[in-house]
Amino acid sequence: MSTLHTVNKSPFEHRTLHACLDVCQPGDAVLLIEDGVYGALPASPEADALNALHERQIEVYALDADLQARGLLERIANGVSIADYEKFVALSVAHNTTQSWY
Repeated sequence: MSTLHTVNKSPFEHRTLHACLDVCQPGDAVLLIEDGVYGALPASPEADALNALHERQIEVYALDADLQARGLLERIANGVSIADYEKFVALSVAHNTTQSWY
């Protein structure tokens, strides 16, 4: 059973992403949305933890529209995939549950 975790808080201001990463399991996916896309930056407080997710078979995505709205599209870290709304829907369907971290 896999979970899609959506995180909408900036890791520079909240510990939401940190808490999410603590419970992720192999096969899960993390989608950074709204201010959560700041977690996709190489300087993010959770950058090392996000990089380690690939070894645990956990994919990391950042929502394209939110990256563009914040001028971050060209600044995201390696290993973070860009997801459009179609991919967001596909991820929601591909996972058994969705956990929103607010």
